[in-house]
Amino acid sequence: MTTIYLDNAATTALDPEVVNVMHVSMLQNYGNPSSTHQLGRKAKSAVETARKNIANMLNASAPEIIFTSSGTEADNLILNNAVLNLGVTKIITSKIEHHAVLHTCKHLEKTQNIALNYVKIQSNGNVDLQDLEYLLQTSKEKTLVSLMYINNEIGSILPLQEVGEICKKHNALFHSDTVQTIGHYPLNLQEIHIDFLVASAHKFHGPKGIGFAFFRKGFGVLPMLHGGDQERGARSSTENVHGILGMEKALKIATENLQKDKNYIESIKLFFISELKKLSKDIYFNGTSGDLDKSSYTILNVRFPIKNSMLLFTLDMAGIAVSGGSACQSGSNKGSHVLQEILLEEEEENTSVRFSFSKYTTKEEIVTTIKKLSTLFKK
Repeated sequence: MTTIYLDNAATTALDPEVVNVMHVSMLQNYGNPSSTHQLGRKAKSAVETARKNIANMLNASAPEIIFTSSGTEADNLILNNAVLNLGVTKIITSKIEHHAVLHTCKHLEKTQNIALNYVKIQSNGNVDLQDLEYLLQTSKEKTLVSLMYINNEIGSILPLQEVGEICKKHNALFHSDTVQTIGHYPLNLQEIHIDFLVASAHKFHGPKGIGFAFFRKGFGVLPMLHGGDQERGARSSTENVHGILGMEKALKIATENLQKDKNYIESIKLFFISELKKLSKDIYFNGTSGDLDKSSYTILNVRFPIKNSMLLFTLDMAGIAVSGGSACQSGSNKGSHVLQEILLEEEEENTSVRFSFSKYTTKEEIVTTIKKLSTLFKK
C-alpha cells in the first residue's frame, strides 16, 4: 500500500541532498569539535561555517545563532533566559501557543513567581492586537511577549512586524516561535524588531534532533545544560555536527527555492480546498486556514460535518497520514487546546483534521484522499 503523507506540519521527509551531506559528514567528519587535533578542528570549522551561513540566510550575525536539539529546547532556553538572566517578571503570551511555550511559561509562573498574562484571541484564531497594546500599556514590569509567527494547528499568521513595533514602543522583549516559518517564509532579522526566535530543521526537510535559537546581539545567554563550554558557553553538549550540516543544507535548499515551492504548495492547497467544497457545503476550515492570504500555505485545518472518532484511524489504515484536531480522534482527553479556544462547543464536537503539505505532495495524492473522504460521510 502506498502511503500518502499529509502531516508535514508535524515533520517533513528528508531531502535526498540533505541525506547525502549528512552521509559524507558521518564518514569523513567524525572529530569532536572541542578537540584540538586536526579532526577536531575540521569538525569545529564545519560547525562554524554552517553557523555563519545560516545566520546570513536570516540576515543575522553568526554569534546570534545557538544550536540546540530542537525548537522546543530553543523555546525553553529563551524563556528561561528571559526570566532567570534578563530580569523579566511578566510574560504575555496566548492560549493557542505551542506547548513548548505554554508549558514552559506555566512552569516559570509556578517556580519563579512571574506574572503570566494571556492576550485575547479572536474567533478566527488571530491575536487581538488592541488587547496586546492594552496589556503592555498597563504593565509596569519588565515584560516578554511570546507569540508564534505561524500557528502549527490552524496556520494563522501573526503580523510579526506590527507586533514587533508594539513591543518596541512599550520597551518589551519579543520572542516568537517560528518553527513553522523558517524555511517557508523569508525573514530579514535586520528589518524586524524581534529579540528571539527558534527553528527546527525537520520542519523544512532537514534532520530531526537539531534546531537553533536566535538571541539578538547584546543578550547574554545563561545555559540550561551544564558540563562544558560548547556554543560559547550557552549550551554544554558535544555539537551534533552531522545534524548541523544537514540543517544548513536543508535551509539553503529551502531558501533558494522558496518562491517556487510556495507557488507549488499553494496550488496543492487550493486544489484540495476546491475538492473538499465539492464534497459538502457544510465543510468548514478552522481559523483562517482556508484563506491563503491569512494562513500558511502548508496547513489546512478542516472541520467535517460529522462526528467520527475513528476518522484518523480509518485514514491511516488507507495509508493516509494526517493529524487530528479534537479529542475524539486524537486519543487525548483534552483535545486540541487551539480549537477549544476558537470554536463554539457544538463546532468542536464535529471532527477536525489538520492536513499539511510539502513540496513532495502531489495532486494525485490529493485526488486519492478526496476519494477516500467521500466514502466516509454523505454529501
